[in-house]
Amino acid sequence: MTSTSRKTLVRLGTLALLALPLAACSTDSPNRGVDSVHQPVVSYTSYTFDVQAGGARLAPAEAARLDDWFATIKLGYGDRVAIVTDAGYYSPDLGEDIANVVARHGMLLGQDSSAAAGSAPEGSVRLVVRRTTASVPGCPDWSNKAESPMSLGASSNFGCGVNSNLAAMVADPEDLVRGQSSDSELRTATSNRAISTYRDKAPTGAGELKQLSNGGQ
Repeated sequence: MTSTSRKTLVRLGTLALLALPLAACSTDSPNRGVDSVHQPVVSYTSYTFDVQAGGARLAPAEAARLDDWFATIKLGYGDRVAIVTDAGYYSPDLGEDIANVVARHGMLLGQDSSAAAGSAPEGSVRLVVRRTTASVPGCPDWSNKAESPMSLGASSNFGCGVNSNLAAMVADPEDLVRGQSSDSELRTATSNRAISTYRDKAPTGAGELKQLSNGGQ
């Protein structure tokens, strides 16, 4: 190999080394901004329950069965409980009895006119519980944990921690879709119902405490 050929190879090698940083800077990154590509997603789930409505009032056994069902699905804040309005006629007293069972869990009973809940069998009234949950799909994502910092892009896991905590902590995931207005009558009524339920419930130690007189007896 001649001296001229060696010099040419050295120059080409030097140019290749100088081009590496430029090549790294031109590499497209999955996320070059400050916003996370992982965002909370709100999902909707519906549960239905058919209450036997043979009489004008809710039978004690049916009330207990309904109460157990609410406990099984862990009915709580953010859930919406409603009677399917296309179920036909039911007495106001029956609706009031159902509402009282719902109130034990700090909730209000509404009405649902959507056809998605279906129809109850004859002699029954269908209840529907609509629940929203929030999650962050794809988190955590460590697929690019060895990503070169020269790419000037965010980590593939960027934002997972913050948004996953937000999805876990939000009381009503529906608020992530559309926020509550400041004059919401439903929110006020729900809060008052929850407070009344807490105040009216008997203390856990009721019946086990002894009242002492001034003499200590």
